[in-house]
Amino acid sequence: MKHTRKAVTAVIGLVAALSLTACNGDDNASADTSTTSPAASADKGGDDKGSSTGGNTGGSGEASTGGEGSTGGGEAAQGTAVGTGDNSDGKIDICRTDELEVNATDNTTDKTEGVVTVVFKNGGGRDCSINGYAGVDLTASTGDTLSVDRNGEAPHPDILKDGESAAFNITFPYNNTGGSGIRITNLVVTPPNETKHVTLDWPAGTLPVSDGEGAVKLEISPVGKVSDSPAG
Repeated sequence: MKHTRKAVTAVIGLVAALSLTACNGDDNASADTSTTSPAASADKGGDDKGSSTGGNTGGSGEASTGGEGSTGGGEAAQGTAVGTGDNSDGKIDICRTDELEVNATDNTTDKTEGVVTVVFKNGGGRDCSINGYAGVDLTASTGDTLSVDRNGEAPHPDILKDGESAAFNITFPYNNTGGSGIRITNLVVTPPNETKHVTLDWPAGTLPVSDGEGAVKLEISPVGKVSDSPAG
């Protein structure tokens, strides 16, 4: 989409601000999901029912078919789990879902294209690698699941130190039809090359109803490290 690259660049400052907030003592998450924000929940089960399995490193295809391995006010929805992995074998392992603090923020700037930014912050106490597309499913108030396409941009591998963040954007058509539109309730996210997902509240507005020419177009960008994201 035409605003995807602009949106990824524009969100850097926002994500850095989110990271600074987290570093200043606002990390309320813990392994017990009862302490997470009421706006979201982390699915701690090992299965991936009702969600996409994680995105792999491919540059095309459906985001909701991964392999192993808006008018909102900008409020972030958070889901968090903390893991215990290490790199004792000298190799940098992938960023595991249990090690990542995940939040979603409405970053829409105009009334043409909506943007929701999803941020993965490494809270596992070790370096980890992240590369590819996340798995993404949107759940509507009707219970229907909306598929999300990858935007075709080439992913780039990154290493996240403890406290550093990576992010991706979900772009969607802004509902300026005047109708109630499609209300999205949940955003189900699986980090790249993982199978365990996190469920967040959808932080943005409604989507327009299809005009009969096809499904509403939704796209995600590959996950990329947030420049100058502060550690700690």
